[in-house]
Amino acid sequence: MPMIETINLTKRYNDMVALDNLNLTINEGDCFGFIGPNGAGKTTTIKILATLLKPSAGQAMINGLTVGYQNRQIRPLIGYVPDFMGAYQDMVVTEYLDFFAACYGIHGDSRRKVVQDVLDLTDLNYKAQSEVNGLSRGMQQRLSVARVLLHDPKVLLMDEPASGLDPRARIEMRELLKELKRMGKTIIISSHILPELAEICNVVGIIERGQLLYNGSVAEAIRRARVGQTVHVGVTNRTQEAAEILAKVPGVQKVTVHESAGVGASGAVGGGTGGPPVIHVTLEPGGRMDITDIPNLLVNKGFRITVFSEEAVNLETAFMRLTKGLVS
Repeated sequence: MPMIETINLTKRYNDMVALDNLNLTINEGDCFGFIGPNGAGKTTTIKILATLLKPSAGQAMINGLTVGYQNRQIRPLIGYVPDFMGAYQDMVVTEYLDFFAACYGIHGDSRRKVVQDVLDLTDLNYKAQSEVNGLSRGMQQRLSVARVLLHDPKVLLMDEPASGLDPRARIEMRELLKELKRMGKTIIISSHILPELAEICNVVGIIERGQLLYNGSVAEAIRRARVGQTVHVGVTNRTQEAAEILAKVPGVQKVTVHESAGVGASGAVGGGTGGPPVIHVTLEPGGRMDITDIPNLLVNKGFRITVFSEEAVNLETAFMRLTKGLVS
């Protein structure tokens, strides 16, 4: 049985459709990256799963329990981390955690132990007596994670937990998420920092205008984005002639010459000056031509190859190629 499942989940606000028949299946132990433009429906989905919003139609289930009908049984199973946390004025970190532990029905020695445990896990011990409102954005986000771990939930719903964090705080949050994944938590995390999602998540969903465009592994998303792949080719001279030859090859969709573009070791093409012209060759989808045929063809025509690299394809590439930037 899936840990999280939505069936034709729909949410309307008057004439606006925020979610349009969303169907998701997330298994126990998955770390699911939820990707989409602002306004695509990510936060709406997470709030419905957190029992904070009622769907207009369809179903959402957590561990077999239906959101909207079995919320009392669902809430002990989940921990919701919003993009911005709220706190009472003048509370220190231990008071904040102690208060929420009491709300979860944890008392006495058990409460003291669980507060200490989450401080250890989130590396906040040295801030235990600091005022919550005086913490940095990164510290507040770690405290927000500590809060939802007090009752040891099976499912973590995290809405942009790395939003607004500096590079060090993002790295610390990423390592914390990896540890939670190792602990067997089922995690939904929405984020715009796609390289980090690719590193943390084993499954991703791409949503746009309330509709799910893709749901599957990171590797499969990248494989789909490789359709119509582009390679960069440099030759010692007669660049324009080489480009004209390649443009006539069956299976080549487009050829362009970029003057004075530097190509790094990773194959990324930069806009610097001083480098030789580079030919960008985009192949037609469907695999009619193998990219390894290109250097052989040019060598047989008397050209000497100086650069040959495939354009990097990653989760960001997949996102850009699968979406159009539409919002509800």
